[in-house]
Amino acid sequence: MPPVAALARNAQAGQHGAVTLFRSFSDALTPVVDFVYPPRCPLCGGAIAAQTGLCASCWDELAIPGEPACALCQLPLTDHAVDEGALCAPCIASAPRHDGIAAGTLYNDASRKLVLAFKHGRRIALADMLARLMIARLARHDPGEWLVVPVPLHRWRLWQRGFNQSALLASSIAKARGEQLVVDALIRQKATATLGGLGRKARARALAGAIGVNPAHRAQLAKAKVILVDDVLTSGATSSACVSALKRAGAEKVVITCFARVVADA
Repeated sequence: MPPVAALARNAQAGQHGAVTLFRSFSDALTPVVDFVYPPRCPLCGGAIAAQTGLCASCWDELAIPGEPACALCQLPLTDHAVDEGALCAPCIASAPRHDGIAAGTLYNDASRKLVLAFKHGRRIALADMLARLMIARLARHDPGEWLVVPVPLHRWRLWQRGFNQSALLASSIAKARGEQLVVDALIRQKATATLGGLGRKARARALAGAIGVNPAHRAQLAKAKVILVDDVLTSGATSSACVSALKRAGAEKVVITCFARVVADA
């Protein structure tokens, strides 16, 4: 096997152990961390009872999606007189391949700070708290028969960061809902530049051919129901590329869940 291919395979396989290792360290160190560093709200720094939540004031700062909302993607609708089952304009216009979106919060200053602390500040202990908000929005999808699949990182990004934030969220969701985590079901087949600042079409071009299905899980994905996990849903280009790869592999249904969803009017 060529050296680069071998490294890629080892990186993909190693994600299983990495997710478990991060969770084990986090659980084992919790009492020590609480003693040395008394629990503080990750947003405002105020004292809280445990390292697993926010203070009451900061909970109020989060924008939790509500009703009325699009029956497919749960995008908030401004017309409170809409009929049950109504779709938003983007879903009517684009006929997306996904089978629903469940966002824990709408992207605002509070959710942005949590994402930055989690992903770039390496506050991996936030994973369970962020996942709980996502699980609440997944409640309408019966648990037990879904595969939980994270949006993949390219191996170089994974090695630089040391963890895949979507995989940590996916692990928490799978554990809480009693479902199977398939952490390496999808692979980044090529590195892509940072998508921040790019428009919808530019993001789609950058992701063309970037995401594929791991051949080792192709049979498992056929006719499966999949929960696709990401931390932030912006234009939807990355999740769309993942959904397309999963549907090409024969997945019956793909529901996207994220912690924070960017909405123009939010």
